[in-house]
Formats: sequence, structure tokens, C-alpha cells
Amino acid sequence: MRLNELRPKEGSRKKEKRIGRGIGSGHGKTSTKGHKGGLARSGGGGKGPGFEGGQMPLIRRIPKRGFTSHFPDGAAIVNLESLNRFDAKSTVTPEQLKAAGLVRKSAAAVKILGEGKLSKPLMIQAHQFSRSAMEKIQKAGGKADLIKTASAKTAVSVKAK
Repeated sequence: MRLNELRPKEGSRKKEKRIGRGIGSGHGKTSTKGHKGGLARSGGGGKGPGFEGGQMPLIRRIPKRGFTSHFPDGAAIVNLESLNRFDAKSTVTPEQLKAAGLVRKSAAAVKILGEGKLSKPLMIQAHQFSRSAMEKIQKAGGKADLIKTASAKTAVSVKAK
């Protein structure tokens, strides 16, 4: 048996209603659409989602809250535990993080967070560091270097001691 030989079981499918094809179609003058109104017209398949018959829709009745900035600072976040893939005593730069796929290529700045454990000493260069990341890098025998940026917004970070 081939796919083109498959057929539904006899009697399992009804004939499709051919609406709007005249009295000879067996569906009468109004073609099962009733008299007038939106659903009798072409393209009258109902209103959009959320339409409540002219009543003020729920989505418009509920108060709106929150705010999403259209201008995020653009700092890509990298956790310490993901830096363990680099060799010990090597220098980790934002370009290497982009090449490794840890940061998007479009990221303007890189921020290192202290999530996880750093198991080897690394020289890490980034635009921002969290306090816990700095402490863990120094505890592992590494060094955290701040990269100066032209934008003051992305340069806000914790200073090394």
C-alpha cells in the first residue's frame, strides 16, 4: 500500500457544504447563512479576538501596570561558572566570550556575575563586575580588569579594591 492509495473508510466523511451556490445546491436560497447580518456577508466570519459585542473589552477595562524601557543598557550577562571552559591563567576578553557563544555578537558591554564557582585562575576583562564575582575571581587567584567605555551608562560598575 502506498500513500496515494490511502482513502478514508466508506461513509466516514460527509460531503462538503458548498455555500452560496444557489438553490440547486440543496441548501436553499440563503445557503445556510440565514437572513442578512454580518455572518451572511462575505468576509463576515466574526470579529477579532477579544470582541465582546460592543461592550468595552476586558483587555481595555483592566488597568495597565509596569514599564519596559525602549533603551536597555545592553550589557550581556555572563555567570562565573560558564568561564570554567577557558584554560587556566588565560585572559578572557569580550571578543573571546562572543567567539565561544556566551555573549551575542551585538552586545555593547559584558557584565560578569558571581553565579557558580570559578575553579581556575583567569584574567577576565569586562565592562562590569558584580561584587561577588570580583571576590570569587580573586579567591581563585585570578584578576578582574575593568574595560573603559565611551558610554557612561554602560561603564557603571563596582570598582576593584
